[in-house]
Amino acid sequence: MGEIGGGEAASAGEAALIPAPDRVSVPGGAAAGARCVVDTDTGIEAAEGTERVARWLRSTVGAATGLPFAPYRESESRPQDGRVRLRIVPALADELGGPESYRLTAENRVVTLDGASEAGLFWAAGTFRQLLGPEAFRRAPVSSRDTWEFPALTVHDSPRFGWRGLLLDVARHFMPKDGVLRYLDLMAAHKLNVLHLHLTDDQGWRIEIRRYPELTGTGSWRARTKFGHRASPLWEEKPHGGYYTQDDIREIVAYAAERHITVVPEIDVPGHSQAAVAAYPELGNTDVIDTSALSVWDTWGINSNVLAPTDNTLRFYEGVFEEVLEMFPSRFIHIGGDECPKDQWQKSSAAQERIAALGLADEDQLQSWFVRHFDTWLGARGRRLIGWDEILQGGLAPGAAVSSWRGYEGGVTAARAGHDVVMCPEQYVYLDHRQAAGDEEPVPIGFVRTLEDVYRFEPVPAALTEAEARHVLGTQANVWTEVLEDARRVDYQAFPRLAAFAEVAWSRLPAPAERDYADFERRMTAHYRRLDALGVAYRPPTGPRPWQRRPGVPGRPLDGPPPNR
Repeated sequence: MGEIGGGEAASAGEAALIPAPDRVSVPGGAAAGARCVVDTDTGIEAAEGTERVARWLRSTVGAATGLPFAPYRESESRPQDGRVRLRIVPALADELGGPESYRLTAENRVVTLDGASEAGLFWAAGTFRQLLGPEAFRRAPVSSRDTWEFPALTVHDSPRFGWRGLLLDVARHFMPKDGVLRYLDLMAAHKLNVLHLHLTDDQGWRIEIRRYPELTGTGSWRARTKFGHRASPLWEEKPHGGYYTQDDIREIVAYAAERHITVVPEIDVPGHSQAAVAAYPELGNTDVIDTSALSVWDTWGINSNVLAPTDNTLRFYEGVFEEVLEMFPSRFIHIGGDECPKDQWQKSSAAQERIAALGLADEDQLQSWFVRHFDTWLGARGRRLIGWDEILQGGLAPGAAVSSWRGYEGGVTAARAGHDVVMCPEQYVYLDHRQAAGDEEPVPIGFVRTLEDVYRFEPVPAALTEAEARHVLGTQANVWTEVLEDARRVDYQAFPRLAAFAEVAWSRLPAPAERDYADFERRMTAHYRRLDALGVAYRPPTGPRPWQRRPGVPGRPLDGPPPNR
């Protein structure tokens, strides 16, 4: 990675780019210390296919800076007027490494953004925004200046991974639609391109399914909520709930697409399903418990009230997925498949009869049968199933991909078997885990994962061969919200670590021990000001602010380094 001029004015963003690009250099012929100037006369020269990026620049960067970015019209009398040139140059894919590649050249009064595709061009526009400085991340101008400048430079860049993801758990604590749209903007600012929405769980069903109205009528709210870890004696004694209408989902998906982010929905089966069973009791193991007495779960942990492996359940969820596919164009559909206790299946005569009829060995194979059914069902409709690494138990469906969360092992097993993998091991990139030791961290969960720990995370397991490693689609940071009751708590746990994760996912970094964390910290000094402008309630480097703490709310901290598995 190249370096550019120390000591530049803060308004130029000090070229402290995050994630770090492949190469930064001085344009040929530019004098030392040369600057690029953007002002109220700077227009946008938008080539064919670049109109959406031009619109984003005007509505986002233009709104923040007050620059009109009018359509550029070159005249013979003023051929060198300032402009931002937007072009799609497919040849950059081969030159720089893939369809999301881009080249940015800024010199004198001309900024040229070239993308191998529209996505690459959008990431180039994001880099341009960073160069303008923190004020470019606000929603309206905070100064009256009409001239912006930064060092003349050329950036060549492309991402390491095609899947650069963030999971938002909106099931445990609901995040209203505007909050999801805000997180899409935050993702775009960090060149992340997959939003994994965890939409259903024991504690709530968050998506409208029109043929099954009780999924939201009953399943979208709970009477009260455990406050803190599940062992906490504290309760929030008020109803909690909410859900997205189908039009809300379409808006979220369209907003994401404008930012070249794919939204992957997760409908969790056959475990984590008490909210669905509370809404439609026939989905549960009715020969084992009185499912009509169940309500949406109000605490945390692994729940034994799982779906019954019946034809009725399969048909019900086929109906759910039919509507999900209409809302989400994503190639991948996440079906969960994690933490499914088999206690009720062991006691259920209906489940045991199904095991016998199918010639299965045990309940693990029964879960595999359940997953394989939806793998086939989704495949027939041009989609691909992805699930948590428990779907490996009992045999993996032929076309399925795996989200490896219980360490590296599941990802290694899946990749060696020829399955695609997204690496998201809980010990490294579960951002609900605490950021430091000590009593000041709010509701401390799990292992200590500092900003530096996340920066040194390596998504590709060393055990994989080069051929096996090609099955690693990318990586994902997960934000689970059992103890994150509102948007500020989500911000605190996600940032600044999500910035480090974004660099791991995008940049071609050295081996973990060789990464220049001091340089990353230097660039973060400027990036904190961008986060301030975006209104992110991040954890400061010196520790939580007084209002970010949760004194007296029990967590579940785990001591020592996380197991490397």
